[in-house]
Amino acid sequence: MNAQIQKLYSKAAKPERFIIGLMSGTSMDGLDIALCSVKGSGPDTNIQLLKFKTGEYTDDFRAKIKAVFSKKEVDLQLVCLMNEHIANTHAALINEALLVWGIRNEDVDFIASHGQTIFHAPKSLHQLADYPNGTLQIGDGDHIAIKTGIITLSDFRQKHLAAGGEGAPLAVYGDYLMFSKAGEDRVMLNIGGIANFTYLPGSMDASAVFSTDVGPGNTLMDQYMQKHFNLFYDKNAAVALTGKANPQLLSSLLDCNFFGLDFPKTTGPELFNLEYLIKAQKASLTTNLSEEDVMATLCHFSAETIANAIKRCFGMDARVQVFMSGGGMHNPLLVKLLQTKLPFCNFLTTDDLNINPDAKEAVLFAILANETLCGKPINFGDRQGVPSVCMGKISLPE
Repeated sequence: MNAQIQKLYSKAAKPERFIIGLMSGTSMDGLDIALCSVKGSGPDTNIQLLKFKTGEYTDDFRAKIKAVFSKKEVDLQLVCLMNEHIANTHAALINEALLVWGIRNEDVDFIASHGQTIFHAPKSLHQLADYPNGTLQIGDGDHIAIKTGIITLSDFRQKHLAAGGEGAPLAVYGDYLMFSKAGEDRVMLNIGGIANFTYLPGSMDASAVFSTDVGPGNTLMDQYMQKHFNLFYDKNAAVALTGKANPQLLSSLLDCNFFGLDFPKTTGPELFNLEYLIKAQKASLTTNLSEEDVMATLCHFSAETIANAIKRCFGMDARVQVFMSGGGMHNPLLVKLLQTKLPFCNFLTTDDLNINPDAKEAVLFAILANETLCGKPINFGDRQGVPSVCMGKISLPE
């Protein structure tokens, strides 16, 4: 047997595995690095977040990602080079984090790398009859494995596509194992660039669990802030709180076929971008709105789409426990609007479940890797879009 295969087998068989989960989302604010201790698998999974940090991206690195991000026409050579460059950068950030934490690379069993999404193309978006659902994450796993010396799992979304899903959201798999509780219906709401939630029934019936994107979370607000205010995001909703939501623009923003599609569904900045906003402003004759009013309206837009999706699933007087994570949970206006629109829901964060909300997405990939190594596919039933699969390609460091 190849020595690296033997090493993989031995590590997977350990009673406790140390796995680093990585997440770099559409906001591109940095690389979330979560060192986890994982015991068991499936419903018996016990995971603890031991260390967490966000490795900061330089402005130059972020600009290079944006040059190939969410565009139909890009420099193919740059895409090719960024696949390696992103992986090398992520590996350097991992090595730096381990050094700061005083942990040896050889004491980490596995890395679970999401990579960097540069294009997401479900059929509902591309509408090309001869082509399947598609998504592309770059940041090659082999490069991370070689540069860190740690067995790396990556490219998780492709198995989801191959088995009939849309490649997203993947939160359903980790949320079910980490956060289900008998007797309590829960909604795990992640407000990243795109907002998505997972429904966890108190019955613990995996076939009733589902996860779906619902629309924009922070992506439109962030894009607008970067263009018009030269700020990465609207910290504490400082700009939006000085504006007033415009009903005509809000109505135009909500006029999109995506919101009428059945759950589960997926989307991305390929749809919800500044071009989408400009079209909505032209259609609603609101091109002369102040920038503050536009920001207020975009915040209301995100809140409305999230609240509408929860009401659609659980009724107009939805009464569920909502556990938030992602950058949007730090936006006080967005959270206040959600509480107003969903008055019978109880809003908490995953901190109340002992998982740092900012680390949750990175922890998810550690869970996905653990299932591929030690578990088996969870039976989510025969529903379209939620295939019962384990995910992630394995890269060996030698």
